[in-house]
Amino acid sequence: MKELLPFLKPYRKETFLAPLFKLFEALLELLVPLVVADIIDRGIAGGDAAYVRTRCLLLVGIAAVGLVCAITAQYFSARAAVGFTTQMKSSLFAHLMGLSHAEIDRLGTGALITRMTSDANQIQTGLNLTLRLALRSPFVVFGAMVMAFVVDAKAALTFVAVIALLFLVVIAVSRLSVPLHAKVQAGLDQVTASTREDLAGVRVLRAFGMEDGEVRRFTEKSDALYGLQRAAGRVSAVTGPLTFVVLNLGVVWLLHTGGLRIDSGELTQGQMVALYNYMSQILVELVKLAGLIVSIARAIASAGRISAVFRVKSSIPTDAAENAAGNAAEEGTAPLDVVFDDVFFAYPDAGEDSLEGISFAAPAGSTVGIIGGTGSGKSTLAALIPRFYDTRSGAVRVGGRDVKDWDVSALRRSIGVVPQKAVLFAGTVRGNLLWGRKDASEEELWEALESAQAAEIIRGKEGGLDAPVEQGGRNFSGGQRQRLTIARALLRRPGILILDDSSSALDLQTDAALRRALRAFAGRTTTFIISQRTSSIRHADQILVLDDGRLAGCGTHEELLETCALYREIHLSQNGEEAAHGA
Repeated sequence: MKELLPFLKPYRKETFLAPLFKLFEALLELLVPLVVADIIDRGIAGGDAAYVRTRCLLLVGIAAVGLVCAITAQYFSARAAVGFTTQMKSSLFAHLMGLSHAEIDRLGTGALITRMTSDANQIQTGLNLTLRLALRSPFVVFGAMVMAFVVDAKAALTFVAVIALLFLVVIAVSRLSVPLHAKVQAGLDQVTASTREDLAGVRVLRAFGMEDGEVRRFTEKSDALYGLQRAAGRVSAVTGPLTFVVLNLGVVWLLHTGGLRIDSGELTQGQMVALYNYMSQILVELVKLAGLIVSIARAIASAGRISAVFRVKSSIPTDAAENAAGNAAEEGTAPLDVVFDDVFFAYPDAGEDSLEGISFAAPAGSTVGIIGGTGSGKSTLAALIPRFYDTRSGAVRVGGRDVKDWDVSALRRSIGVVPQKAVLFAGTVRGNLLWGRKDASEEELWEALESAQAAEIIRGKEGGLDAPVEQGGRNFSGGQRQRLTIARALLRRPGILILDDSSSALDLQTDAALRRALRAFAGRTTTFIISQRTSSIRHADQILVLDDGRLAGCGTHEELLETCALYREIHLSQNGEEAAHGA
């Protein structure tokens, strides 16, 4: 967990002052039984009312100073815990943004969400309690034992035995609870992932009538988490009763032996009350310590999970120093050529390759269509161009250089990507479009919208470019979201434009108008169009036909109708026999 320690450095003062003020408070608390004993033995026994009043005022003063110390300690501990968690979350999010798609896929989105939320909150709570109680409770426990020796050494031996037994209980509970809480958080990962998946695909679930099956699956995972939480809860719950049993036995023994010694004159009544108060203080502090141990166990488990994410390094380096050739590259919007040279690729932990022996060359400024059945590797091929993943073997070259020799940021700034799933972020239309290019003018924004066939949509919205966009763009239809994401990519004026099935939600008329607008970009960008429709790519300079990760055909529309059976079959299924003859 050393990965998390740097986040505490800015709060060194708070991490020192919070326990210090708590120790001041504890020290004052330890003085109270002595003052009470003094009141009984000297004030009450001697009938000195003035002395009793003076000592009572002293108790009030001790309480007031203790309250100030407690509030001050709470302020510093909260400041340190919240500040630490804020910095940790920010760094964790930045770290996740630097990981490649391969690492994100392996870790899982649901698990990462749990780490950013539940785990971070567990650490914040654990750190807050640790700063306030980790030193205070042991200090009071051992301090009470020392003060018991000051009052009466023989009676204090009972304190030694009780504290020894209680620490054995604490150690046993800690060893059992930490691994159990780690399993609880892992179970929470699965429930979070299942929830996210079901909510994202709720329409599909309803369309196929799979609600009952998903409810059962979610219930199974929730029940498994419930079982883990019960097991962890049982272990944590044992601490309180065991603490009370040991301490109350100690109190009974103390009262028994103390009563006998008072009768014999070895102890005064005030001393007996002081000893009882010190035993009560130990009881209260160890109950607090038991709760603290549970919180620390959860925090340690959560800290280990977050540290594990920080230890994950991206398989695709983003440090500019590691990509000197990329740093020297001149940025611009000129079209770039793309070459695949015998590329093989497999996803992490996959049993077989998703792409096998892919080779082709796309000259700068050309248009390349990619078509194939579901799962044939179309999107995978496109993801290798901006280096979202690295090849297993072979090379992908952009602008004459292997993508591994580019600075990743420079490479991706040269590429405009419209993903399969259109993604918009909460804000405004203008804000979403400016992701493409921050310095774009109003005229350029409207030009990109016109090319993407989205200008009329935005003109019809109240506020125009400043019309609100809800989270995920849910106040726009699927086709509208696709057109806005295309406009965002076009605004970048990229050297390479990748349209990954980006017109699937468009009607044929809008799709045809979009294709005509994109043809105006011929020669200004190297365009890759991934589509299920042959009509969307028939005018491409070359078309790649993928079948189960292999290149089944490469050529123009007319050439493929003659030479590629798979392409001809796809075209006939969509357009009929007459269209094939008239192509």
